[in-house]
Amino acid sequence: MRADLKELWRFRELLWAMVERELRIRYKNSFLGFFWSLVNPLMTVLVMTLVFKTFLHNETKNYSAYVLSAYLPFMFINLAVMDSAQSIITALPVVKKVYFPREILPLATVLANFIHFILALLVFFAWLLGIWAITGFKETPFTWRIAFLPVLLVVTLGLSTGGALIISALNVFYEDVKYVVGVMLYLAFFLTPIMYFSENVWISTHKQGAHTEWLYTLYHLNPVATLATTYKKTLVPPGDIDVGGKFGMIHPIHQDWTLFGAAVLVSFGVLLFGYWLFNRMKWRFVERP
Repeated sequence: MRADLKELWRFRELLWAMVERELRIRYKNSFLGFFWSLVNPLMTVLVMTLVFKTFLHNETKNYSAYVLSAYLPFMFINLAVMDSAQSIITALPVVKKVYFPREILPLATVLANFIHFILALLVFFAWLLGIWAITGFKETPFTWRIAFLPVLLVVTLGLSTGGALIISALNVFYEDVKYVVGVMLYLAFFLTPIMYFSENVWISTHKQGAHTEWLYTLYHLNPVATLATTYKKTLVPPGDIDVGGKFGMIHPIHQDWTLFGAAVLVSFGVLLFGYWLFNRMKWRFVERP
């Protein structure tokens, strides 16, 4: 693996050239360019806010900020993995003729999506300021918690890269993989605290009896769920949240650093396994008809 990393570093200029190419062609001849990538999350968040605030009467203050702070990283993971699925197959004619580290192809796709994610976070901060100006938070939206954001970004990038390497390699020989992963990511959206909160899960598992408490831990062993919760607690100033039912408004529970540590281990475990698997399979790509 060390030799593969050295080889990848030697081709770093090619990697950045391909990232630039990904960014250029995505919105080529588009008037709004990058901002089209924000239409989906913004419209989705607006609809979810309308449904939960108006129809389901969720009284959580600044609900849209909570949703957007978790939805943006989820969308990055989703797009990075799904866009990478076809990266090797699309470039097979080049792969069969020219030598370069094959992992550059999915890595370029992941990094291009990561740059879009960073730009989307800047728009999120503008959104947060807008909410603060209109409705007001108990404190400024830019708190000391934001200093933890770089750590979150590194972990999220590691998990996405590992998933992209695994899916892109397997999809060369088993094209059903991208469809299976697409379904899994669709289901993961509902199993991730984006529209709701980890506090909803906590209430459901801790208040119904001690025999169900383990479900809360099991739920958060999904690293995407723990990351989504951590993004909410990092980016949005804390306030009472509405968990519905007889419990109504409650104070947010504290960040569980043990679960976050488990998410870090799983994320980088996926990254290491993905790179190992990709390097085992990449020399067989040329065998694909």
